[in-house]
Amino acid sequence: MRLHFLGTGAGVPGKERNVSSLALKEVNKHGDIWLFDCGEATQHQILHTSIKPRRIKKVFITHLHGDHIFGLPGFLGSRSFQGGTEPLTVYGPAGIREYISTALKLSRTYLKYDLEIIEISEGTSIDDTDFIISVRKLDHVIPSYGYRIDEKDRPGKLNSEKLQQLGIRPGPVYKQLKNGETIEWEGSMINGKDFIEPPVKGKTIAIAGDTRKCNAVIDLAKGADLLIHEATFGSENEKMAYDYYHSTSVQAAEIAVSAGVKSLWLTHISARYAEGKEKELLNQAREIFPNSFIASDLLEEEL
Repeated sequence: MRLHFLGTGAGVPGKERNVSSLALKEVNKHGDIWLFDCGEATQHQILHTSIKPRRIKKVFITHLHGDHIFGLPGFLGSRSFQGGTEPLTVYGPAGIREYISTALKLSRTYLKYDLEIIEISEGTSIDDTDFIISVRKLDHVIPSYGYRIDEKDRPGKLNSEKLQQLGIRPGPVYKQLKNGETIEWEGSMINGKDFIEPPVKGKTIAIAGDTRKCNAVIDLAKGADLLIHEATFGSENEKMAYDYYHSTSVQAAEIAVSAGVKSLWLTHISARYAEGKEKELLNQAREIFPNSFIASDLLEEEL
């Protein structure tokens, strides 16, 4: 899987940062993509990447503020105009169905694919073949949610080297052994389970929407490999962050420590930290949680 930050700014588009959107790429063997938030001009950002809109199969909206949803109707329409025919599912807070339906109806936008809209709430759980997605309500001025993506453990590989040492060459028999079956080989019974390596532990990603520092984020991110957390303000603006229901870079780092995550990516950066000033946010976070990073538009990161 790969992360592709499409927009990392807060509130309004800026010269250096567009508003919020994040793509999780290669979520399965089919190369599907999931989109988290879709602020204004997200489809413009996509034009600067290798992302194909038809590959986006799920969209997860954290909350209904404009900098997280104003790009959604345009994206949905463009996906259809550009030949996307495969179904797409949008998850979001109560009101997302009305917003999308009204925008498409009034603009007379007709989609050539099936669109499913699912409204989420605290405790919603989504089982999607290889993943479990959990939802937690955070602390923002309107209902805002975080998503925890738990990749299910993958089956261990068949130890072909060990089999070849016994003289068992690749062929149909490998599939039987991979399935844990027992076969007869040169007078001996070979149990496939004895040649399967331990399961590969899946990755866990926590993506927080706009929020004050709160225990719900800690629960959301507990033990995650990666936490993506807003850092709208620096520590010098802690009161402003609280008054506007946002977080500072220091508070995001404190969450990372409390949750025991492996790495932290800061996003949703205020325009007041343009022209290199975002380094202040990163330095503040690293004093508390050294494995902190700050996202920038169009940055890709391997998981």
